[in-house]
Amino acid sequence: MKRIPGLMKAAVVGLVLVWLTACSRPVEPVTLSGMTMGTVWTVRVSELPTGVSGPELRERIEGLLEQVNAQMSTYRDDSVITAFNQSEAGARLVLPPGFARVLEEALYWARATDGAFDPTAGKLVNLWGFGPSERVDGVPERDEIERALESVGWWRLAFDSERSELIQPGDVYLDLSAIAKGWGVDLVADHLSDAGVSGFLVDIGGDLRVRGRRPDGQRWRVAVERPRPGAREIHDILELEDVALATSGDYRNFLEAEGRRFSHLIDPRTGAPIEHDTVSVTVADARCSTADVLATALSVLSFEQGWALALERDLAVLWLLADGENLAEHQTPAFARLIATGAL
Repeated sequence: MKRIPGLMKAAVVGLVLVWLTACSRPVEPVTLSGMTMGTVWTVRVSELPTGVSGPELRERIEGLLEQVNAQMSTYRDDSVITAFNQSEAGARLVLPPGFARVLEEALYWARATDGAFDPTAGKLVNLWGFGPSERVDGVPERDEIERALESVGWWRLAFDSERSELIQPGDVYLDLSAIAKGWGVDLVADHLSDAGVSGFLVDIGGDLRVRGRRPDGQRWRVAVERPRPGAREIHDILELEDVALATSGDYRNFLEAEGRRFSHLIDPRTGAPIEHDTVSVTVADARCSTADVLATALSVLSFEQGWALALERDLAVLWLLADGENLAEHQTPAFARLIATGAL
């Protein structure tokens, strides 16, 4: 079995930065970068916060991202989420504020999508080799999948949002990787806004959020990738301000076994990877956590189901669907407005 890794386990990088070139050298943003959550983070600011140096800002950013990892990384033995996943039935855990907010949003979208997204699907993710322990001995047997499904069900979680208290119902394995990266983007973006930065771009592995404009007065330019395994091509370029974007798809993170290719996107309702024509889904929202979780949920849903949900809630979504050897593009009216105006 060959597993083709991506930068993230539950989301695929489909957004890249594009820079304008000109005869005269424009004023460039201050750029900082590093590693987090198994991928690269990049922050570009039109100006540093008053009285804060570049190294000081980097330290603040890394501290915020460490909070996310310490709370929600299933790859860390000392994280809060690992403590919950290893706890006995009936154990009560008071969650840190960030974890509690993320879980509350995750449960909201689990309910709204009828379980197409489910934060309790961690055992299925692990079983298919896309979690902390990579599988090396072939495709899971159906009885293994059925056993894992017994532990899945967002409705099984007893979560008191007012007290931030979560009860382990027994054998539930939380996995928030489809929303935690977006939450990390929001944490950094909110910090920059509170610090008075008028223009910035925050990018964690392709999940990103922008505010204002570049120091040269131009909007931030972001390219949506054209999904092709083994290649990086631009499908479209967006000029944006005051919006968050996330893309999910299976063209960079998949499993090859038994002569087939299996998506890393697992349907929590069936326990198996998706098999429909959706190649990638890009979602725009005011919050990156919301864009992140919706990109995954709408990838799991069939196009028809996802389209209906997006229209009902006026979501800004771009689908790329397989159409023979070509791609068919479908964008909601809200996404069309984003392209026209650069903002929601």
